[in-house]
Amino acid sequence: MAWSWRVHGPALGVHVKQTYRATVLAARPRGIPVPSDFAVVERPLVLPGPGQVLIQNLFVSLDAGFRHWMDEGSSDHILPEMPIGEPVMGLTLGRVVASQHPGFADGDLLMARLAWEEYSLTDATDFFVKVPDEYDCPLSYHLGILGDTGMSAYFGMTDIARPEVGETVLVSAAGGAVGSIAGQVAKIYGARTVGIVSGAAKCRQIIEQFGYDAAIDRTGDVPQQLAATCPDGVNVYFDNVSGPLLEQVLNNIAVGARVVLCGAVATYSASTPLPGPSNLFNLVTNQASMEGFMTHLQHDRYPEARTQLLAWAAEGRLRNAEYLMEGIENAGLAFCHLFEGRNLGKTIVRLAE
Repeated sequence: MAWSWRVHGPALGVHVKQTYRATVLAARPRGIPVPSDFAVVERPLVLPGPGQVLIQNLFVSLDAGFRHWMDEGSSDHILPEMPIGEPVMGLTLGRVVASQHPGFADGDLLMARLAWEEYSLTDATDFFVKVPDEYDCPLSYHLGILGDTGMSAYFGMTDIARPEVGETVLVSAAGGAVGSIAGQVAKIYGARTVGIVSGAAKCRQIIEQFGYDAAIDRTGDVPQQLAATCPDGVNVYFDNVSGPLLEQVLNNIAVGARVVLCGAVATYSASTPLPGPSNLFNLVTNQASMEGFMTHLQHDRYPEARTQLLAWAAEGRLRNAEYLMEGIENAGLAFCHLFEGRNLGKTIVRLAE
């Protein structure tokens, strides 16, 4: 029979179960992940020891980029590969319910790189950020529009793309977490926006929900649609996909174009490395640039970006969309939905209030 113990301190009155549930990696995905690659297990809850903190995760962020570390031999300077049978790594937003760590107190709200689990016991040596309390918005915004998602869209568009009035800005994965915000930011700057998504229904959605001027169905004839929707060429390409799509776009760039490399969804589930674009010389002949970036290097400017994004949202010029699912048992399914293109906006799983 399950029972619970009571947390003391500022979080007095919060009951914590003796066990918790976690979503573990049951099998290494072969290509696009499927629900059977994940399993929900029950684990014993352990009180924190010296230097440790126990966090109740309220939200789990589902991000396609984490698919990379599900592969064997994928360890790199950012993260190690995910072990079979262990909780899937990911970004979370949670509340400290018990702490023996000098830097964190009971009741603190934290964004962290932890795992798909209801509770996390950690020594807080990895990525941990206290949720800023100066913003009047739902907590989930800190994983979306105010988190790395929003920061990627904001800095990628304002610092690298630098759209000008009347220019054509093309965004791939235009209905996703980053793409949906990036397209709207370009629109605010006066650009004409074209989004690339999969399926006619998704094309309609991004025009209706995010104000894109036109949409390209990736399941159709992309070169033909590029010529029709971008007759004068693409001034800015905000790339969240990479792969063959990048090569197709490079055949239609305008003189002075800026290509922003933000993500590479097409490569995350590839069983073998995808070939690079064969037409990079188009960048030379069109005096164009192609640049990647890492959002965390702009961390000191996050307050600036957050303030501006929330101001645009308050003015009705920017819509924050969330694809929300409930319960840790749905984390694996929600992750699979990312690769099936079912989501519109930021994909989040809510675990607790």
